[in-house]
Amino acid sequence: MMQTITREMNFSECTFILPSEGGGDVRMRIFTPGVELPMAGHPTIGSTFALALEGVIAPGRKDFVFELGVGPTPVSLEWTSHNLSFAWMTQQLPSFGPEISDRAAVAAASGVKESDLVEGLPVQQVSCGVPFLFVPIRTRAAIDSLSVDARAMSRCFSAAGLPELPCFFLTTERGAGDETIYSRMLAPGFGIGEDPATGGASGPLGCYLLHHRVVSDAQARSMISLQGAKMLRPSRIHISIDSAGGKITRVRVGGQSVLVGRGEIVV
Repeated sequence: MMQTITREMNFSECTFILPSEGGGDVRMRIFTPGVELPMAGHPTIGSTFALALEGVIAPGRKDFVFELGVGPTPVSLEWTSHNLSFAWMTQQLPSFGPEISDRAAVAAASGVKESDLVEGLPVQQVSCGVPFLFVPIRTRAAIDSLSVDARAMSRCFSAAGLPELPCFFLTTERGAGDETIYSRMLAPGFGIGEDPATGGASGPLGCYLLHHRVVSDAQARSMISLQGAKMLRPSRIHISIDSAGGKITRVRVGGQSVLVGRGEIVV
């Protein structure tokens, strides 16, 4: 029924809040129109704000724990008076997976030239709970011109021995704002043509940038990814990656959320 409701709503994700099973404050299940996810970032931040509005999270409380498919997931809270103003989600430490060596095929499947890919940076799977394929692009214009051929991209994954993954395209080309990264996420296999905000990919995104020394240790502690701009639904996702001795020690993704509607569903 939860999958059916999510498909009917047709948002990138829907969350369902259930009683705690013992590992946190509430149990939460997250669905895209196509599949259930073990974790996701933006739905966790949004649900945190929704629960604060409903009074489930008391004003001034500093910490809250969601029971997700990946296990207990803590969220830290910042308040302005009695209103929640910001939430940080702590994600799992990263797992760096295989790289796709056929960059020409990935570029062609993405609708860009091979020269549009950043030389020296891999097309690589990275996960902090849900795996994504990270594709570094040189310019914002090239990212905006992306048009993924789902069948051709599926052949890229098959040839590399990878399962079909959601594709996260990123560039560090600077714009007029203060964002560190400009990005788009396309996941036709999840039933998502394009996602305006992907917190579950933003943790591994920060880890990818730090691991490959695109950013310094200090820069990695305070980054912003601008996502969804091409869709005219811009989202500013805050990323903070802590490290020590060359190893990543903490992964956090944060942001703000606003209420846009209330209603009921008859089932």
